Amino acid sequence: MGRVSLLSQASSQLYPLHHSPKKKKKKKKKKSFLIQRPIEMAIEHEDELKDEKNPRPLDEDDIALLKTYGLGPYSTSIKKVEKEIKDMAKKVNDLCGIKESDTGLAAPSQWDLVSDKQMMQEEQPLQVARCTKIINPNSEDAKYVINVKQIAKFVVGLGDKVSPTDIEEGMRVGVDRNKYQIQIPLPPKIDPSVTMMTVEEKPDVTYNDVGGCKEQIEKMREVVELPMLHPEKFVKLGIDPPKGVLCYGPPGTGKTLLARAVANRTDACFIRVIGSELVQKYVGEGARMVRELFQMARSKKACIVFFDEVDAIGGARFDDGVGGDNEVQRTMLEIVNQLDGFDARGNIKVLMATNRPDTLDPALLRPGRLDRKVEFGLPDLESRTQIFKIHTRTMNCERDIRFELLARLCPNSTGADIRSVCTEAGMYAIRARRKTVTEKDFLDAVNKVIKGYQKFSATPKYMVYN
Repeated sequence: MGRVSLLSQASSQLYPLHHSPKKKKKKKKKKSFLIQRPIEMAIEHEDELKDEKNPRPLDEDDIALLKTYGLGPYSTSIKKVEKEIKDMAKKVNDLCGIKESDTGLAAPSQWDLVSDKQMMQEEQPLQVARCTKIINPNSEDAKYVINVKQIAKFVVGLGDKVSPTDIEEGMRVGVDRNKYQIQIPLPPKIDPSVTMMTVEEKPDVTYNDVGGCKEQIEKMREVVELPMLHPEKFVKLGIDPPKGVLCYGPPGTGKTLLARAVANRTDACFIRVIGSELVQKYVGEGARMVRELFQMARSKKACIVFFDEVDAIGGARFDDGVGGDNEVQRTMLEIVNQLDGFDARGNIKVLMATNRPDTLDPALLRPGRLDRKVEFGLPDLESRTQIFKIHTRTMNCERDIRFELLARLCPNSTGADIRSVCTEAGMYAIRARRKTVTEKDFLDAVNKVIKGYQKFSATPKYMVYN
């Protein structure tokens, strides 16, 4: 026993270092193996991510293989047959005449005129009525009181094609003859003679054709064009633009011509009224026409109303003891009221032209109704020269005609006189069977028109009033 124990002790003393490092090495190996495994996994994961970001492009064989995915054995032949059927249907439609139309109408081969005619005959015409009152407005059970002229009053509902927002009190409406339901809203009633006053076709006169009226054109454009093109200028200053212009002067100085140039220039609605048109036979008819005229003008976005020869209805009020001019005065008072009365005028510019401003009523001339008075006087030497050049622009004249000399030979003459001179010069050339107008023709025409017709000229007479 003692010997065995001594041997064991000796062996433990001889190999202490040999045994202990072995155990430590085993532990180290195990630890390095555990650390190395996650590192390899991380590297593999990074490689997979790189492969996902930069995938290998497909070649032609791969694409062909993908195209065959999900296809049956007869898919290509089925597609081919479907395409042939589609082409054949299109060909049949072309032969039948069925095609899309811009008007929305079907092709003539599909029309059924007999049934359409029968359906139109069954539709009865609508009656014109006036909606006098709305009961329970802005609600689902709203009712409308309508007055059918010479029949009776009815409380009715709306048709299927009308919205409640379309109907207002006092509006003219179309109602059916069975239940008197409101089918369509109608525009306000305006006399056809008033509607015909609107200038549809623009005149061919421009500002360049109005000679010798440079200041007058500038004043007119400030009133008519500037508020429509640049309204912000007036808003910044806090002023209202002038709304009315009175053009006065002797006959033939270009008042109506300038109004025609304004009508050509503007895109707004232009209404031309001759003063004598508003003088009617029956009492109240002239005033009614004026009301309807301004009602039509207010319905437009912007409107210019031109009263030519306004002295026919705008004369000063007086009592002749007979009452013959009372109706004319009522018409004038209606114009005064519409220009600046209780109701706002709106975006309506009023131009008036007259030869006798002294006869007009002071109420019509006051600022607020007619803010500007533009005088059209006799043209000076430079203006007469310009007018000669304007009228001879389209004439076949000789080159070296001295227009300034001709203008000096026409003192105190209007633009209309100068135009007559140009026309007479052309007549002299025709009489002599020439194709061009010479200066001698103009001189002969000046002697004939300016000097020969001097006794017929109304310019000196009208210069007293202007």
